[in-house]
Amino acid sequence: MKQKNMLTWAISAIVYLGLVIGGYTVSASLDSNNGHTDTHDEAKTKGNEEKESINEQAHNDNHTSQKSNGEDSGHSDHVAHSKSEVVTNVKYEEGLITIDVKDKDQNSPKLEISHEKIMHLIIVSADLEDYYHLHPEEKGNGVYTLKFDLPENSYKAFVDIKPRNLDYQISPIGLHVGKGQGEHEVNPLKVDTNLTKTINEKTVELTTTELGINKDVTLSFDTKGVTPEPYLGALGHVVILDEKGEKFVHVHPTSEEKTLFETKFDKPGIYKVWGEFKFDGKVGSYPFVIEVK
Repeated sequence: MKQKNMLTWAISAIVYLGLVIGGYTVSASLDSNNGHTDTHDEAKTKGNEEKESINEQAHNDNHTSQKSNGEDSGHSDHVAHSKSEVVTNVKYEEGLITIDVKDKDQNSPKLEISHEKIMHLIIVSADLEDYYHLHPEEKGNGVYTLKFDLPENSYKAFVDIKPRNLDYQISPIGLHVGKGQGEHEVNPLKVDTNLTKTINEKTVELTTTELGINKDVTLSFDTKGVTPEPYLGALGHVVILDEKGEKFVHVHPTSEEKTLFETKFDKPGIYKVWGEFKFDGKVGSYPFVIEVK
């Protein structure tokens, strides 16, 4: 009987010890899993925080970069595409041309001298046949005037100026004298088959490099052995208009010794070119019509 009791006690002790060991193992396993989960969550949270920090820094760096580009290299882009900060108006009454120049605050901007003149006023008739290069004089408060008799016709005026510290884009200004209401469509331009012109017994021939889009184009004016006299600080000047008289380009020589001019065309079409040269004290405007393909 005593032996039986001892056996029963031994079995109970073994079972109890097994339960204790098993409970400890489960508890340790749960603690281990909880600890692993906490560590994983902590690592995940830390990783997200680091990722957000990196994204925020990238956003800040990008914003700083855009601002820097806007202040530095972006400035030229801003100038090229921004709206004009100067407004010009042209009127004609009884032989007097009046140009009013104002900034966005209605103040008169300071103009810089460009090729010996404070203002170059180009006026062409609606059919691009008549051409005038004039130089109005300052009268104060942003007003410039010039006495000049314009024949009765419809014109487009281009005010070529250099306002100090302000963006300015030259745009055509309609001008009607008398009852003239001519339109470009009435007399469409015809491409010249002969690029040699004679004015006041002086001959000028135009040759060009390939007339392509968005490439440097050289306009070479052969003055047939006669060197032009200096005119407005250069050997000559070139003005180019598209067929509709909307796009205006004023080009100066590439050197002080040759009548070579460089420009670019951003669109195909027909263009009229006026080469201005001074011979024997007289300025002649030599017109040429070319096609850019």
